[in-house]
Amino acid sequence: MPIKAVQQFMLGTVLNNEAQARDTLQKMKDAGYDGIELCRFMIHPSGLLVRLITKAAGMPVGGGGRLDWPRLVKESGLRVVSLHMDLDSVEKDVPAAAAEAKALGAKYAVITGMYRFPYSDEKAVRELAARLNRVGEALGREGVSLLYHNHNCELQWVNREQRAYDLLLSETSPAAVGFEFDSYWFTEGGASALSWMERLGGRMKLWHINDRGTRLSGPAMTPILKSDSMELGYGNMDLLPLVEQAKSVSVDAVILESHRNWVEKSPVKSFQRSAGFLEKYI
Repeated sequence: MPIKAVQQFMLGTVLNNEAQARDTLQKMKDAGYDGIELCRFMIHPSGLLVRLITKAAGMPVGGGGRLDWPRLVKESGLRVVSLHMDLDSVEKDVPAAAAEAKALGAKYAVITGMYRFPYSDEKAVRELAARLNRVGEALGREGVSLLYHNHNCELQWVNREQRAYDLLLSETSPAAVGFEFDSYWFTEGGASALSWMERLGGRMKLWHINDRGTRLSGPAMTPILKSDSMELGYGNMDLLPLVEQAKSVSVDAVILESHRNWVEKSPVKSFQRSAGFLEKYI
């Protein structure tokens, strides 16, 4: 049975102080979640640039960087599924990155957030795969497994036959690099999330789940509706085949990340509503 978890990204506005964080984590537990995925830059004080980038993306960092996360998580009874990190900082000090993940009880370090990276440049993507291999091998020696998390940029073509994600899948070693697949972003990018999940097979260790649709009811000005993040089962993504594929490869965790457009503008009410889908199908 996969762990049901929530990504810290969607919780920045409700983790601003210790009392609020305790309340939020308790509400997660009460809703049926048993894990959380943390972000390294959100459990430490973050710089202005990071704050501006995440706020522009609709996911403000909040004040969680000042809190004692090992203690808060332990008190909540939740498990830390994984820790999101940036590749540059892990490369600088692999033992420190591994030690932090293990101190939180996290089995996985997840590389994400490759800002200003040329995903359409074949040479650059091959070099990225080589870097992931080296870091994955080094982390493995420290007892932590490396995963790569996608957005939609990896769907860019690097040559006439391959996309960036094709190269990352083929050029990384299964022994060194696994994947945390985000089905929302590949769907948003126009790809078949199910086909890519099938290609990943057992290399997909964690699954980021989200739904996509519109809250509009009644007549619209045009027949073209703008889609955004939605609670599970309330959007128009065909999630059930994805659920079955994730189960077939025994993913370790299914992690909710509804990154904005929350019901009543509340990330708490959003994860509470999505919990019903997870309880029924996961």
